[in-house]
Amino acid sequence: MSESPITASVDFDRDGLQHGFLKLPHSHDGSAWGHVMTPITVVRNGEGPTVLLTGGNHGDEYEGITALLKLANRLQPEQITGRVIIVPMLNHPAVLNGSRTSPLDGGNLNRCFPGNPAGTLTEKLADYLTRYLVSISDVVLDIHSGGKTLDLLPFAATHRMDDKDFEARCLAGAAAFGAPYTLFMAELEGDVLFDSAVEGQGKVFISTELRGGGTTTPETVAIAERGIDNVLRHAGVLAGEVETLPSRALEIPDGDAYRVSEHAGILEFTVALGDWVKEGEVIARIYDLHRTGEPPKEYRAPYDALLIGRRHPALVNVGDTFAVLAVPR
Repeated sequence: MSESPITASVDFDRDGLQHGFLKLPHSHDGSAWGHVMTPITVVRNGEGPTVLLTGGNHGDEYEGITALLKLANRLQPEQITGRVIIVPMLNHPAVLNGSRTSPLDGGNLNRCFPGNPAGTLTEKLADYLTRYLVSISDVVLDIHSGGKTLDLLPFAATHRMDDKDFEARCLAGAAAFGAPYTLFMAELEGDVLFDSAVEGQGKVFISTELRGGGTTTPETVAIAERGIDNVLRHAGVLAGEVETLPSRALEIPDGDAYRVSEHAGILEFTVALGDWVKEGEVIARIYDLHRTGEPPKEYRAPYDALLIGRRHPALVNVGDTFAVLAVPR
């Protein structure tokens, strides 16, 4: 495989505090020899673990972006042992555009792993992350929320794995984050996710979902900031004890937990985010927009579960996931 076209303006092996860029050549009408410039901060103090902290994998998910920009302003080398790599806006073009995907190539970064150094701009970035940043890291925290189209209860998550010792290490990291909920997640597209690229290298991976709707709240930013510090403490990079808080243990067990609309129209929820629902209970109705006098289509819970996520816009189309369910574990 060829070398990555991306170069870093920071030295990952140098002690101290550095702010710089990942520079990806991008020739376009406005700049013949232009670059996509992804901001990065490296904080290092001697030997020790490396923690990679990322936000903005999707450009309309703001809790991670906000908390990591704040961390880059406050974290100093003398506070840590080891190395912290901070990339607050992984898909920088998408962040600038306020969109889930990149406006430059339509790339959904979190569906482009392990990437390709000769591929699209987004695939080149995924390749660099996989081969260069993940490879030098021990723990990776990728902070997500629901973006403009979803609202999710704040949780930290990992996955079921064949290697139970590795699964336990990842779960311990997710629990250390300290979100109100800690989940095992069944993914719909696992092989192309950042999660898989990290776990495939045997590195501890922690993900989150921290509400959404294309905005932040003081509560969700505080959860992100506290969780980041907790992960750094758990990894042995930041001094102090993990701030333990109550967290409910749940699991998104299978694909049926993602409720997908087979109709288009106006979405009415009959239960609220965070409600427990019974098997067969109506959780939402969809009303046809093309005629009156038409009864709504009803969607029911496939099993007893907690409504942990819901579609944010009321307008829904065929194929949209409108609800996410989780069960106790």
